[in-house]
Amino acid sequence: MSTETTPPERLVKSKQRVADHGEVFTPSWLVNDMLDLVKPETERIDSRFLEPACGSGNFLVPILQRKLAAVQARHGRSDFEKRHYALFALMCVYGIELLADNAAECRENLLAVFTQFVGAEPSDVWARAASTVLAANIVQGDALQMTDATGAPITFPEWGYLGRGKYQRRDFGYSNLTERGSFQGTLFEAFEEHEIFVPSRTYPPMTVQELAA
Repeated sequence: MSTETTPPERLVKSKQRVADHGEVFTPSWLVNDMLDLVKPETERIDSRFLEPACGSGNFLVPILQRKLAAVQARHGRSDFEKRHYALFALMCVYGIELLADNAAECRENLLAVFTQFVGAEPSDVWARAASTVLAANIVQGDALQMTDATGAPITFPEWGYLGRGKYQRRDFGYSNLTERGSFQGTLFEAFEEHEIFVPSRTYPPMTVQELAA
């Protein structure tokens, strides 16, 4: 009979960080209870999630895991589709984190989940493409000020999967994205998004190999 016990979940890195930044991580049981409240969205591959105080990924990691479970269920029979939709699932996860070490840890944790799912080595083209995505999607910055670590306005890529191994990227300012919800129930609701929100940059369709490069 095993007497091993699961070590307690670490919710605080140090008392000083709590005092300086109010840093306390959400326990995993509470994270999963909260995600269950929006369960259909967490299981949609193309639903976009932004955590404005993402820490090391307490919310984003289980969101990605749920998305990847949906990828396996819908596209698991085709390795080509499974891998491409897995990368698209990763593309739909976003975070902002004030502290540099947390932001780096969040990227590492998400990358580990993705590479394990697709069976990629750290130097693999899939791992390099995922690292490119995470460098853009997980931003070190201040969500309230809407600025990154350099003081520049935060910009996020909006990714789309075009099929046949091709992805589309359009960049939007974070402040611009937050305005979308404010148009609901107003005169501007009748307009299409492309009539109001203009990307700051649009890239040509790209492959995994091009993302990795």
